Amino acid sequence: MSRSRAAGGAAVQAVPVTVTALSHDGRGIARLAGKTVFIEDALPGEEVTFRLRRRHKDYDEARIEILLKASPQRVTPRCAHFGVCGGCSLQHLEPAAQIAAKQQTLLDNLRRIGGLEPAELLEPLTGPVWGYRRRARLSAHKNGERVFVGFKERHRPLVADIKHCDVLDPKVGGMIAAIGELLSSLSIADRVPQLEVAVGDEVMVMSIRVLSHPSDEDRAKLAAFEDRHSVRIYLQPGRADSVMPLRGGGANLYYRLPESGVAIHFRPADFTQVNGEINRRLVELTLQELAVEPADHVLDLFCGLGNFTLPLARIAGQVTGVEGEVELVQRACKNAESNGIDNVDFHQADLFAEDIDGTWAKQRYQHILLDPPRAGAKEIIAHFPRFGAQKIVYVSCHPATLARDAKTLVAEQGWRLARAGVLDMFPHTSHVESIAVFERSKP
Repeated sequence: MSRSRAAGGAAVQAVPVTVTALSHDGRGIARLAGKTVFIEDALPGEEVTFRLRRRHKDYDEARIEILLKASPQRVTPRCAHFGVCGGCSLQHLEPAAQIAAKQQTLLDNLRRIGGLEPAELLEPLTGPVWGYRRRARLSAHKNGERVFVGFKERHRPLVADIKHCDVLDPKVGGMIAAIGELLSSLSIADRVPQLEVAVGDEVMVMSIRVLSHPSDEDRAKLAAFEDRHSVRIYLQPGRADSVMPLRGGGANLYYRLPESGVAIHFRPADFTQVNGEINRRLVELTLQELAVEPADHVLDLFCGLGNFTLPLARIAGQVTGVEGEVELVQRACKNAESNGIDNVDFHQADLFAEDIDGTWAKQRYQHILLDPPRAGAKEIIAHFPRFGAQKIVYVSCHPATLARDAKTLVAEQGWRLARAGVLDMFPHTSHVESIAVFERSKP
């Protein structure tokens, strides 16, 4: 094995290696002398030499030293901060190849963990690849006289020094520098660790985490920024439920699902999908796959604010939504009321508990929809046989837990994995969002 020692002490691998695949986090995978090497920013089919970053017993981590042969799918990253800022990991790969790689990740997980192959592969859901991100948590850190605002750097716990971000909604991405200047001017500039932005169809909110109370002069500066940039500022002195508007009443944050004639109202700290266009298309695909009839009763698990529940209620006889957070259940009920929908009922329940109770858990349903967090839905899936459903649509933000749960549904409960596919909720990142459709196996 030929290695040389470069300046700074890092080992450089002088023997070219060929990258064979992408890892789940978007790094190129190569093998050298029987050991796997994960190489940052390397793409399948490329030939590279590399510089080692970190050694492990079973694998090494590295970055490209010399790109000897480039992939035809390699593109020039649009962002000048790519490679330093940790917000994106795949800007160097053309968008069509990004979603193809995510589809392969889904299939690999289904095969490796679940031992499964979908009977049909759904066409990937794609949409805008720039300016798509409608919510984000940005870090802030004072360095000298400046406050840096943005995502953390890729390899260091520092805030990347950026002035603009092309993946954020343009209303947010175009004023990163202005936000940094605002925070730098405050008397509590070193007491602001982060901020969250949430963009609705008409209003943008910026929630600023403050570890000390802003002065009257600080408040005046924040108010002037609100007026100048058409943004509503909230302050968060403590936990998420401490978020309060800087002045006046709360902002009217909402997004529309026009195909269903529904508007979903939310608060700045509520979970909503980051990509509005993909979310709208996902809701429509879900309705199509469930093929709900007017007399059907549908169970929507991890229902949140009613993102799927309320569109389903437009076509089903009854929809029951279940969510773990009491506050979200309350707001889901208000969303149903504001949309004039009365054929829904919402319940609070811990869907990760081994035992479930309540009137909703004793009913029968024709269809089940679930959209769990990364941990998946292992516990609630164990109770599915009692519901008597004929179809399940599972929306997933983590292919490994989807594959685990799919294995249970197929191997232990007799379901068939009819269709599966991916959706490009997070372009330029390695995050994989997917959907799987399960039907009763034919006798």
